[in-house]
Amino acid sequence: MAEPPYGVIASLLRKGKVVPFLGAGVNFGMRKTPDATWDKKSSTFLPSGAELSRLLAKDSGFPKDKDAAGAEKTNDAPPDLAKVASYYVEATGRDVLRDELKEIFNREFEPCDIHHYLAQDITVPVLVVTTNYDDLTEQAFRKAGKPFDLVVHPTDREECKASVLWWPHGESDPQVVQPNQLIIDLETTSVIYKMHGTIDRQQDKWHSYVITEEDYVDFLSRMTGQTAVPAHFIQHFRTHHFLFMGYGLNDWNLRVVLKNLRANLSSSGADEEDQRRSLRSWAIQFSPTELEMDLWKSRDVNIYDVDINEFVKRLREHSG
Repeated sequence: MAEPPYGVIASLLRKGKVVPFLGAGVNFGMRKTPDATWDKKSSTFLPSGAELSRLLAKDSGFPKDKDAAGAEKTNDAPPDLAKVASYYVEATGRDVLRDELKEIFNREFEPCDIHHYLAQDITVPVLVVTTNYDDLTEQAFRKAGKPFDLVVHPTDREECKASVLWWPHGESDPQVVQPNQLIIDLETTSVIYKMHGTIDRQQDKWHSYVITEEDYVDFLSRMTGQTAVPAHFIQHFRTHHFLFMGYGLNDWNLRVVLKNLRANLSSSGADEEDQRRSLRSWAIQFSPTELEMDLWKSRDVNIYDVDINEFVKRLREHSG
């Protein structure tokens, strides 16, 4: 597999021409060895989606797959996280799931190289999109002294229904804003947009997670109606490259999100659509499957098999 165009990506990032998308896989940069496994009680790094799924399945008594004869299957593939989370809620209640996720994510974890790179090495304003619940990106920006606005998609909160939470830089409390009424000057302001909710370690008040099948259905239906992702962000997406890091297309919900995002981007005029198609996008994923490589390519995204820390190291080498 060819190497990523490090020089081009680094240059475009420095010019503010790229929207980075951060998935759970970027947090593997926290692990000292690639084969390190997560333990809820002792690990100093965050769980992968598969590890979180296994924990929730075990704790909730999620039924194991059975073969035609009724015997439990012995494969090691983790159950689908969204399905497990839905079962967990049915078995215990939404508040119990929220408290469990809070216990897992409300800890002191160190940001990874990619978080520090975006906060320290990119001096122009940047819109960072993440589907992670953790606050590592925010931590890195605060440590670097880089101002940012925080925008979060909440779920399971009646007072925020069909809205986003917006923390302008320096504000302790968010504003509840309808997505298509949110206007931020992205030429002068960095924004961290948390598409699937967040842990709230600042106030211990705004915890919210898009995690169950029902959460994804709600989010995706709002995407279809163009009331999920702020319209101002969609307009920004149309003129910028995408850099996907830490995502795997074996997750159905991510595939549907990308499909809906692409549909929103295509709902413009012919000139804007042609401009969007001319912008190359990239995906950095460690050890992708053949299927995932095909799925990325079918979405006009160049996929590269690179460890996330190595990728950041090479970007820095081309940032002189």
